[in-house]
Amino acid sequence: MRRHLSKFFHSPIGFNLSNSFPLNCDVGSYCAASSTRQALFGGHLNEYATRALATTSLASVSEDLPKDNSISDMLVDSFGRLHTYLRISLTERCNLRCQYCMPAEGVELTPSPQLLTSTEILRLANLFVSSGVTKIRLTGGEPTVRKDIEDICLELSNLKGLRTLSMTTNGIALMRKLPKLKDCGLTSINISLDTLVPAKFEFMTRRKGHEKVMNSINAAIDLGFNPVKVNCVVMRGFNDDEICDFVELTREKPIGIRFIEFMPFDGNVWNVKKLVPYSEMLDTVMKQFPSLKRVQDHPTDTAKNFTIDGHEGRVSFITSMTEHFCAGCNRLRLLADGNFKVCLFGPSEDSLRDPLRCGADDHELGTIIGAAVKKKKASHAGMFDIAKTANRPMIHIGG
Repeated sequence: MRRHLSKFFHSPIGFNLSNSFPLNCDVGSYCAASSTRQALFGGHLNEYATRALATTSLASVSEDLPKDNSISDMLVDSFGRLHTYLRISLTERCNLRCQYCMPAEGVELTPSPQLLTSTEILRLANLFVSSGVTKIRLTGGEPTVRKDIEDICLELSNLKGLRTLSMTTNGIALMRKLPKLKDCGLTSINISLDTLVPAKFEFMTRRKGHEKVMNSINAAIDLGFNPVKVNCVVMRGFNDDEICDFVELTREKPIGIRFIEFMPFDGNVWNVKKLVPYSEMLDTVMKQFPSLKRVQDHPTDTAKNFTIDGHEGRVSFITSMTEHFCAGCNRLRLLADGNFKVCLFGPSEDSLRDPLRCGADDHELGTIIGAAVKKKKASHAGMFDIAKTANRPMIHIGG
């Protein structure tokens, strides 16, 4: 098994980049529409398309905001996109060593004194929420390795105006902490799992623990989280043969399986030959589950969502590489070291920790945040340019 899996990182397999299947559209009509779209935008949404779609997104997001929440201009970029979703990385530490997240030799972690304290995290989170952020997702590293994770959740959940408190976790230590986390205000959960085969899990993560992750998924269901989202990074030659097995998980349980295109980050040995594009994954699912049907997504959704007749859960695809969703982007990132990032794939970062520790008040911090948001581009670069651009490893940025 290990000898076979090692070929995954070196196998010269190509793929075909074709277009995806949209809502309420037959294949023939979509082929014609795709040709037009390619002619207009060259496969990417340009600034004009971003402005047009952002107008729709802004109106939709505004409807979701608390009526008593002040919407600060610091959250609106130059294309009119309103950023109401903050992802906070609580730590760079992790209890797994996933190969698409970090290099084999590991990564140099930021010294503890340079990481945000819980007080600083809450101070910045309060600024964002009071300015219009309605959703916070806690990431890492692995957020459950923080000893004060429950206290942080409790404090965040009490912020006036916050509607959703989510967490993305690898599930290793989740099961025993989840009841308390729910009591402390955690409202939704995403659990990362890239294979249903224990031997593959150990190879990919360089650690044991497959059974613990499966137990955490079931525990989340038992506690009433609905849906329990399962994030699966699909890589050719490693787990692309398990796509339909993952879909089967949605038949009788409220699981939302989310297939994610393999993305390039520093040290993860990204190769286009390992990428399984959305169109290919979709075709694989449709062949075995012909009742697969696209649902109406919110303009700010990162995923393309589908239902299957007779299945309790859903199937989704996150298509960052082949069909980006930048026009509806409403996400910002606060890294564990206090750096502020407006785009996952962009190298630009601004420190909020340093001015915070130098005594900056909320107005001064808001000015820094607003300036960074205003500089956000219409869309991220193409996947080949991303692969050549210096960016931090995913474990530093936060999942």
